[in-house]
Amino acid sequence: MRLPHPLYRLYEHRLAASLTGPGTPRHVGVILDGNRRWARSFGETAATGHRRGADKIAEFLGWASEQGIEVVTLWMLSTDNLARPKAELTDLLDIISDAVSDLAATGRWRLRVVGRLDLLPERLGQALRAAAAATGDVDGLQVNVAVGYGGRHEIADAVRAYLRAAADSGATLADLADSIDVEDIADHLYTKGQPDPELVIRTSGEQRVGGFLMWQSAHSELYFCEAYWPDFRRVDFLRALRDYSRRERRLGR
Repeated sequence: MRLPHPLYRLYEHRLAASLTGPGTPRHVGVILDGNRRWARSFGETAATGHRRGADKIAEFLGWASEQGIEVVTLWMLSTDNLARPKAELTDLLDIISDAVSDLAATGRWRLRVVGRLDLLPERLGQALRAAAAATGDVDGLQVNVAVGYGGRHEIADAVRAYLRAAADSGATLADLADSIDVEDIADHLYTKGQPDPELVIRTSGEQRVGGFLMWQSAHSELYFCEAYWPDFRRVDFLRALRDYSRRERRLGR
């Protein structure tokens, strides 16, 4: 049940005021789930839901910037999503292309594209690369746009990149077998150079991560929100941050 508007604003303000201090995560990963179910609840098409979800992204990044978040990773399209019906997928890819281009055009955030662009139509791959290149000098929130992304694919790509680099330096297969360690793989992930996500949020009520940042999220706190992504509000985000700040992060120790 939603609070009446004046009380909602007061509650939101008090939530935000309570979150100052060292308990804010540096990196937040978000699984943008529920666009299609949101659309179905209104008798609308999947494309309508995807467009509404895309419209939410800039608003969310504004909230993250206000809270001092340094890195946000947005899972916009998984490798599994590529098996969706052709008509829906075509609309979705166009919506993603427009959304990422619009984010770049604001000049507010530095974009990095993470995923298997070779699995995407060339036109979309070019648009994503152009958006990332256009924001390369932006000094602000880093936004990883995960498109054509799968956690298993990322780990396989990281291992492949490490092996190629080691082979170029003259290492033998036996050398690699004896020396490879977790740091070698971490140094070749899509998110190399960034902190791992301390908090992963999934909307729509689904309680699984589905392969999102499999390597990086080993110690992440997970937060599952009932709201579909198009309905995700600032107060929902603040609640996730409050929940995170109250957890005791032992990291296996």
